[in-house]
Amino acid sequence: MSARTDRPSDALRSLSVSRGVNRHAEGSALVEWGHTRVLATVSVEARLPPHLRGKGPRAGWLSAEYAMLPRATHERKPRERPYAGGRTHEIQRLIGRALRAAIDLEAFPSRTLTVDIDVLQADGGTRCAGVLAGYAALHDLADAAIVAGTLTEWPLRHEIGAVSVGIVDGEVLVDLDYAEDVRAEVDVNVVATADGAVVEVQGGGEGQPLDAERYVQLVAAGVTAVQRLMTTVRGALR
Repeated sequence: MSARTDRPSDALRSLSVSRGVNRHAEGSALVEWGHTRVLATVSVEARLPPHLRGKGPRAGWLSAEYAMLPRATHERKPRERPYAGGRTHEIQRLIGRALRAAIDLEAFPSRTLTVDIDVLQADGGTRCAGVLAGYAALHDLADAAIVAGTLTEWPLRHEIGAVSVGIVDGEVLVDLDYAEDVRAEVDVNVVATADGAVVEVQGGGEGQPLDAERYVQLVAAGVTAVQRLMTTVRGALR
């Protein structure tokens, strides 16, 4: 019997991407992916982080912040005060690295782009939805800047997305929901471009070492899923 009954093992959950959902932010997007809902906003500030200041004219910088609302999950989780926990730092660093791979920061000299990722409702794959929402919000920012004339060249170098892949009951499943994620023997998140280049792979086995050939199979399944994902997203962002 298959470990998944509601969709094929390599199928993505239903996906909706909406741009321009925040009237105040320079760029914004809402991703609804299965029962996971993630909001991303981009803020542009005329400053650089301390480690880049005072070194002459420089390309801009991009950082990401990730947070989960208290009732994004089945039970209320307290807000992270005053500092984010280890898991949150891990996720926002992943999202930041992914989005920096997508954008040409030389188009934003001496400016910082802060991408805020807020999970409104969680049902697995929140970091993957965060990467996608952040990319869509950057697309919204770029589109508005080109129209306004503040940018003359398109700043996005790659179409970036992410998909989770895992082994549940011995079967490879793409795009895990929460119920599948908690049962997974192996769980990896694959960040890739629409043309099939790997940006980052995060995750691994839960207790038992994973055969290298099986690991490559998981990554390949993730890359293929990202390519399908970005085909869908491309239409929504136009």
